[in-house]
Amino acid sequence: MKKITCIADLQKLAKKRVPKMFYDYADSGSWTEKTYRENQNDFENIKLRQRVAVDMSNLTTSSNMLESPVAIPTALAPCGMTGMQHADGEILAARAAAKFNIPFTMSTLSICSIEDVAEKVPTPFWFQLYVLKDKNYSKKLIERAKMAGCSALMLTLDLQMMGQRHKDIKNGLSAPPRIRSASTLIDLALKPAWCFEMLKTKRHSFRNVIGHVDGVSDLSSLSAWVGEAFDLTFSWDDIAEIKDLWGGKLILKGVLDPEDAERAIKYGADALVVSNHGGRQLDGAPSSISMLSEIVRVAGKSTSVWVDGGIRSGQDILKAIALGAKGTLLGRAYLYGLGALGEAGVTKCLEIIQNELEISMALCGHTDINTVTRDIISSKTFYLD
Repeated sequence: MKKITCIADLQKLAKKRVPKMFYDYADSGSWTEKTYRENQNDFENIKLRQRVAVDMSNLTTSSNMLESPVAIPTALAPCGMTGMQHADGEILAARAAAKFNIPFTMSTLSICSIEDVAEKVPTPFWFQLYVLKDKNYSKKLIERAKMAGCSALMLTLDLQMMGQRHKDIKNGLSAPPRIRSASTLIDLALKPAWCFEMLKTKRHSFRNVIGHVDGVSDLSSLSAWVGEAFDLTFSWDDIAEIKDLWGGKLILKGVLDPEDAERAIKYGADALVVSNHGGRQLDGAPSSISMLSEIVRVAGKSTSVWVDGGIRSGQDILKAIALGAKGTLLGRAYLYGLGALGEAGVTKCLEIIQNELEISMALCGHTDINTVTRDIISSKTFYLD
């Protein structure tokens, strides 16, 4: 195997090892994928100021997110079906995050259950909640997250209606996933390592759902439930009820407009995540990083603002911090690592990103991530105000 030096190397390896329908699920955007591409491209277009003759000793990337220390200012984002990138994927990713000292966020639509991860990873993790029609089930999820010791709840606001992802349709991907076509069977036959790992685990479907929702006891009933699960009537007032039920730290994810940021702060968010769902929802929406500065201005010092979408390197994290973010979320980057090498791949992803962050920060004249400000952004960056 060639030496892995960047996230792109992990991506190439994941593409070889993960069945196409699941790789494409992680790597796709909605419709033309314009927003998905711009999430990454807009980071690349931000230029950094190189500074020289700076004492580069005593480098530190340590910071805080929700008043807890982190090795680098990032958390693993909630990603549906993580356990289809690699068997027991949520457990492996949570374990790698805990060892690295950053938070892991578990998706409602994960393959492993809340209890699976809590049993295998004693370090507290965060739980992500979708707004669902079944209010009783949502309450049960919140209670299960409390029982598991989850230290924060991340409420996703931008998935009342699912965006159309052409790759998933063409691949025949369903929720839960089913193997239906000859081409998919052939593809699986060409991924023996992935198949072997899947055969060793009992975790193959949405274990947060099956057996926990009235009338959902098998794959057939689960499929029908998923198709009707999301709440089209959701409004801001529902957030107050969820906040009361949770009673702990609340993160609101999916804020992309300054007016929505003002409302999110009003409704008691402890942190906002500037996000367009990785370009998987509204194609044609602006990139997350392009909206960060505006939302930081609205939030002021009252609420922590993080950014999600397009982060593939330590330099991207540095740019986000320079533009006012207090933290970031990693999604596809860690999924590539997971698909490539399991837990070791997630660890490798984090090591790569920390190394890139340290070097880039130092070459911009800073040795502490907490001292980085907008002054490291070059005036040659044309699209920023």
